[in-house]
Amino acid sequence: MLMNHVRKVALAAVLHWASILLAQAQIGVVRKLETCPCPVKIDSSFRTRCAYLIVPENRKKNNGKTIKLPFILVESKNPHKKKDPLLYTAGGPGGSSLGWARGASQSPLINDRDCIAFEQRGTHFAVPNLWSNELSDAISESYRKNLDKDSMVVVGVKRYKKALEAKGIDLAGYNTDETVSDIHDLLATLRIDSVNLTGGSYSGGLMTAVLQRDPSRIRSLILDSPLPTFVPIDEDEPANFAESLNVLFRNVERDSTDTARYGHLKAKFEQYFTAIDGKKFSMPYIATGSTDTLRIEYTRSDLLDILVNTQMKHVPYAITDMITGNHDRYIQPYLVRKLERENGPSGMRISVYCADQQAYHSEKVLQQLYDIYPYLRGYHINDVYRAMCDCWNVPPIKPETKQPFYSTKPALLADGELDNAVRPLYIDMMHHYMPNSQRLLFRNKAHGVGGADWNRFMQQFLNNPYQKLISDKPEIVVC
Repeated sequence: MLMNHVRKVALAAVLHWASILLAQAQIGVVRKLETCPCPVKIDSSFRTRCAYLIVPENRKKNNGKTIKLPFILVESKNPHKKKDPLLYTAGGPGGSSLGWARGASQSPLINDRDCIAFEQRGTHFAVPNLWSNELSDAISESYRKNLDKDSMVVVGVKRYKKALEAKGIDLAGYNTDETVSDIHDLLATLRIDSVNLTGGSYSGGLMTAVLQRDPSRIRSLILDSPLPTFVPIDEDEPANFAESLNVLFRNVERDSTDTARYGHLKAKFEQYFTAIDGKKFSMPYIATGSTDTLRIEYTRSDLLDILVNTQMKHVPYAITDMITGNHDRYIQPYLVRKLERENGPSGMRISVYCADQQAYHSEKVLQQLYDIYPYLRGYHINDVYRAMCDCWNVPPIKPETKQPFYSTKPALLADGELDNAVRPLYIDMMHHYMPNSQRLLFRNKAHGVGGADWNRFMQQFLNNPYQKLISDKPEIVVC
């Protein structure tokens, strides 16, 4: 009995020191929390915890300046819940994350584990929020006065940066490297030893960067339409848009019986949008609350912008309308957004894209793409581009963050076949580096698959990340 007791004490001591060594090895600093009202209303039957994580604005500077990043922790009602919560942060970059907590509380995901929504620095509910109207106003002015839009964007960016810096904001502190540190600090502060990370688009890559920095706490990743950190999206996006259209055109040729309208749509599209390069169109516009009629000019870039942001199932009809000169039904609501609502990228989006992408971007490659796709020449698919970043002038993220890396952690990767922003090719590339990942291809969906089927697969994966998933629907392919 005495020997057994000694063994138990010795084992307890070993486990104690092992836990201390593990904690010391883990990245992340325990930070101060400040309780705050929940910015998003959650079903009152759930216990929730809402607080700010207080972190340095720029970890490269020891000036003591801090920012506040809110999170919402929704507790599962299951008395036998798992100890590895699901942590979400939004894509964009620049999207707000906290609304996800409401959806999680209404989904099966909450049945087995707590769910945490974490607001990234500089976004909507964070303090400070990197939104100001200078760029939005400059874009609106460019349309109202028919000024060169690229020139006015540069004017707006300069004003925008000046306004944020006048508030004491250090724009060099808003990038993926800092957000990765924020997430590890949150895990350390909440004493979470095992976590499942989920996100989409930009935050899909962000979550892999969290894994890259320190995998010790990460149980699994669940990523919807992820943009890998190692992909030069500004160089890829014209090709991504063209590839998604080619898939759409093939589907239309196969399925449509209206050959008069949709026959040879790919050739018609490319011919028309190549032919209108440099051409200006105009339409009368009466702003809300005004009796004055403005004559607003628009170009091919505006028409392409409409197509990029239209649901893919409606794109074929819109293309045929535009080719026949029927622009008004599309341009009218587009101008309302440009002239009368807040528009343009947020300061957080600009900072992240400039630090993450433009710093590693090749204009030479982009020009090669324009030679292949002349109907896209001069069109900025992304709303953050080189001329803006030259003004914003923030340092790049660390080169190692941009490098691919291998990991045996289980991951669930999904994308839509019609995704015009990040192609399914990217989840194949990520699978190469993550051999324990599984891929889902949604044939009839585009960017951000979401929905009930996605939630069902998420739940199955969380229950057993290494078990092979099976699809009973032909439009969802498991790889």
